[in-house]
Amino acid sequence: MAALALMACSGAKTAGEDEAGVATVLPDESNEVTVQVLEKKVFEHELVSNGKLVAGKQADLRFETAGVVVAVHVKNGERVQAGQVIAELDKFRLANQVAQTKDALEKARLELQDVLIGQGYAADAQEEVPADVMRLAKVRSGYDQAEAQYALAKYEEEHASLKAPFDGVVANLFAKPYNETDASEAFCTVVGTEGMEVDFTVLESELPLIKAGDKVVVTPYADAAAQCVGRISQINPLVDDEGMVKVKAVVDGNRRLFSGMNVRISVHRSLGEQLVVPKSALVLRSGKQVVFTLKDGKAQWNYVQTALENADSYSIADGLKEGDTVIVTGNVNLAHESPVTVVDTKRE
Repeated sequence: MAALALMACSGAKTAGEDEAGVATVLPDESNEVTVQVLEKKVFEHELVSNGKLVAGKQADLRFETAGVVVAVHVKNGERVQAGQVIAELDKFRLANQVAQTKDALEKARLELQDVLIGQGYAADAQEEVPADVMRLAKVRSGYDQAEAQYALAKYEEEHASLKAPFDGVVANLFAKPYNETDASEAFCTVVGTEGMEVDFTVLESELPLIKAGDKVVVTPYADAAAQCVGRISQINPLVDDEGMVKVKAVVDGNRRLFSGMNVRISVHRSLGEQLVVPKSALVLRSGKQVVFTLKDGKAQWNYVQTALENADSYSIADGLKEGDTVIVTGNVNLAHESPVTVVDTKRE
């Protein structure tokens, strides 16, 4: 009996020492937090996708006829204006062809007059000749054929100078002067930098969240500083086999954007006033969404349901009400009714 009494006293002493140790290791200190009064505000929904930039205007330029290049006036990456000469062919053969076809046209005109005179019409009064008679006379004289050949020769001579069809930047220009050019291959490409487009896809389930005219922010992966803004211009009304829908947006181009760039697209759309909390205010407890609110100096545990999100906020569908004081930071290790100390109050 004496031994049992001794052991009981020793156990009581050990338990007391353990409780004192816990109290020392885990002091009852309040957590420092920042809070925000919950108010309704306009919520900007954000939808993120990947896409590719495409020039709104892009043209592969080629000479109308084969020939020797005598001059190249621009280089790759150089900006050109509409009508500016890019390169020229040797025009000797083309000018000679124009002269020959012009001479043939004059001969055909004289032959036409002879045919009309033979029909009893005055040579200087062709406007009085009936249409069917004039048509037959032109066929007999070969006037129409000669006129067509002359027009073609003049067209080829004029297009021996390759001109920019619109303002843009020269690309894929590799030809050198004094070399033969192939009329079947593009000599160069002119890429317009104004009003560039971006092609991207969205999920079928995301279609109700976008519409034509919504704002988009386009950020190239290669150069985040070249970010630009645009608007959705069209939504393709077909869903592919993978449940995706193609969307196109027109963006404000600049000199730092290039056709074919891979970009990140953020679609922004205002969804009206809603209860909105910063993403830092929401924590997970046992797989459920929880937001702590402040009441009488203590943290209150609230299960919530979020509706939508953007880059930095959630819209709250259920679990909170306007006017609640939401704990924004310092909530990672909080428990229900944990004492807290407010160090800052944020208002937006």
